[in-house]
Amino acid sequence: MNNSTLKPIKRALLSVSDKSGLVEFGQFLADQGVEILSTGGSAKALADAGIAVTEVAKHTGFPEMMDGRVKTLHPMIHGGLLALRDNDEHVKSMNDHDIGAIDLLVVNLYPFEETMERGADFATCIENIDIGGPAMIRSAAKNHTFVTVVVEAEDYEQIMTSMKENAGATTGELRKKLAAKAFGRTGSYDAAISAWFASELGDTYPERLNITAQRRQTLRYGENPHQDAAFYTARSAQPRCGIATARQIQGKELSYNNLNDTDAAFELVSEFDPSEGPVVAIIKHANPCGVARGDNYIDAYNKALICDQTSAFGGIIALNGPLDAETAHEISKIFTEVVIATDADQEALKIMSSKKNLRLLLTGGIADPRSIGQTIRTVAGGFLVQGRDNGVVTLDDLKIVTKRQPTEQELEDLLFAFTVCKHVKSNAIIYVKNGATVGIGAGQMSRVDSARTAARKAEDASEAAGLPYNMAKGSVVASDAFFPFADGLISAAEAGVTAVIQPGGSIRDEEIIAAADQMGLAMALTGMRHFRH
Repeated sequence: MNNSTLKPIKRALLSVSDKSGLVEFGQFLADQGVEILSTGGSAKALADAGIAVTEVAKHTGFPEMMDGRVKTLHPMIHGGLLALRDNDEHVKSMNDHDIGAIDLLVVNLYPFEETMERGADFATCIENIDIGGPAMIRSAAKNHTFVTVVVEAEDYEQIMTSMKENAGATTGELRKKLAAKAFGRTGSYDAAISAWFASELGDTYPERLNITAQRRQTLRYGENPHQDAAFYTARSAQPRCGIATARQIQGKELSYNNLNDTDAAFELVSEFDPSEGPVVAIIKHANPCGVARGDNYIDAYNKALICDQTSAFGGIIALNGPLDAETAHEISKIFTEVVIATDADQEALKIMSSKKNLRLLLTGGIADPRSIGQTIRTVAGGFLVQGRDNGVVTLDDLKIVTKRQPTEQELEDLLFAFTVCKHVKSNAIIYVKNGATVGIGAGQMSRVDSARTAARKAEDASEAAGLPYNMAKGSVVASDAFFPFADGLISAAEAGVTAVIQPGGSIRDEEIIAAADQMGLAMALTGMRHFRH
């Protein structure tokens, strides 16, 4: 240990809103002979525990005022935190003005985030914006060569360990690490306030975008083993049910790809209201390889599985409701990376526990597909920010443009297919029959290729299931964007579809409609596209 970096703690200022561990830490400091300064509730808690404490107002000789808004914003405090102990002019100023050095600052901020999250009114949120706390934290962190700064109770143990091992001193390495954490805390605090203000003003895209998130876990690697990665979660007044709120009940640590794919799976099933029936989605590489509605979850799962049994191996399974024992037993028959559901009964948990490597996540609810939010994607040197695709197409939104009207079953399947389409990489073509996908074409460079891919996969799935017919026969087809030419539509018709749903809007719409009429297809236009890049 380089003894020149060791700095003894002789005076500490403790002022916290979170009192957990405060008394125990204060007692340790007192036992080490540290003089303790404090404010308000923190000073009372320490004094009530019999710990000697000096009120900041007594230390500064200046009373708290303005309902506590002004108490630590004083040269006696900031001089004690900012003074360079090896600078003769700084030391002279301290001596001239009787400013005592403060070696340890323990501050956590007014609970602005919690106040905002519980929906408090504007004035209450404003009063919970801390001013003195961030100022002291920044002063101490800037001067970490001499001052130790703590912003979370979980770090008390590190301080106590260092002081025990170093005769009441902290190491330079520890102070530097804690200073970095302190600046991270004040930065995230200000970002939360900035985002809240923008929201209050209805400013969706403010001039400066401040992004703040809390690291939840460091991941083994990213998309590939040579890439490092971590998972961060963002605080919100209305947390979105899903991967960030889920409890992992069992299984190995989630990987980067697991998290990405599981998020895609749960966002998809959240499109379907559980009150309207069970829906199961099976995801591979962020694209669905099978989605189905059923009378119950095992029925929905089996229908989803038939769509692409090969791709389902090692996939992600999402339910829009609770996992039951019968479905859990069926799922356990093949290798699955992750199962995510709103809940699970005890028998289902028992069945899943036999699969030690399977990750089981429970979210507590589904996400609202119509909720307002934003997605952020990095590009070289910046970010692309957009509103979440919360567009939902209903029966009333459809415009039937062909001579043949779709049947009631076709209408149900068309809406189901277009909803699934929203979660498939563009160009996306989805074949659906009786509430289940039977062929999915994703991410092709041309729409006709996607149509052909979906038709081929439907043929392969039918063969794998031992069916004497192609499941695409009598299905409906959804396209995430308009058909630019009739070739994609013709390819789908050749596969056996009877009805089509697409946004429309092509300069060749009349040509496409005429082709549909010629082939006896029903066609519905949505007026809304769902590109997913």
